[in-house]
Amino acid sequence: MEIIDFVLHIDKHLEAFISSYGTLVYLLLFLIVFCETGLVVTPFLPGDSLLFAAGALAANPINNLNVGIIIVILIIAALLGDNTNYFIGKFLAQKGEGAKLFGIFTIRKDYLDKTHTFYEKNGPRTIILARFVPIVRTFAPFVAGVGSMTYSKYITYCIAGAILWVTLLTITGYAFGNIPWIKQNFELVVFGIILVSLLPIVFEFIKNKRKQTKS
Repeated sequence: MEIIDFVLHIDKHLEAFISSYGTLVYLLLFLIVFCETGLVVTPFLPGDSLLFAAGALAANPINNLNVGIIIVILIIAALLGDNTNYFIGKFLAQKGEGAKLFGIFTIRKDYLDKTHTFYEKNGPRTIILARFVPIVRTFAPFVAGVGSMTYSKYITYCIAGAILWVTLLTITGYAFGNIPWIKQNFELVVFGIILVSLLPIVFEFIKNKRKQTKS
């Protein structure tokens, strides 16, 4: 329940942190984004709502935050997190069939082959779209690593996705986050952000269903 409260009221928690520790909030933001994107065990951490809230807080002069610094720091955090996830997945893939993740999930050769084929064909689109989908963005880099997606292709779209994701949501928060209605109903805004974030999956699902029906 505490993590739910943290996500729904991320703006208030960040404001409290700023009042106590000032610009150390940059480090906190970096760590949250890095863990959310880089560790497969922490997909529950806030991502989209965190970026929006950070932008909104930067728009308020009293917080003494620079939106440009926030964007740069969080792009770096997202890239480091993604690459950590990718290379963990690749390390397990190189151990081959029978390798276990956290001693629970066993990697099978047919899974490795299918994943590699999928990411070589659909990886670029998957990496960018996954960036905007909660939970999925945590696992997509890991699975790309497990599937041994060509790194030059992976990192190109990883960088593009990180820049788009961080910049778009942070600037949106900076522009609209301090509107009175949004500040007073931030929980609804969080739910709205989550709903919009899930739309890419819904569109892809419908698209694939239509293809299957035609075939």
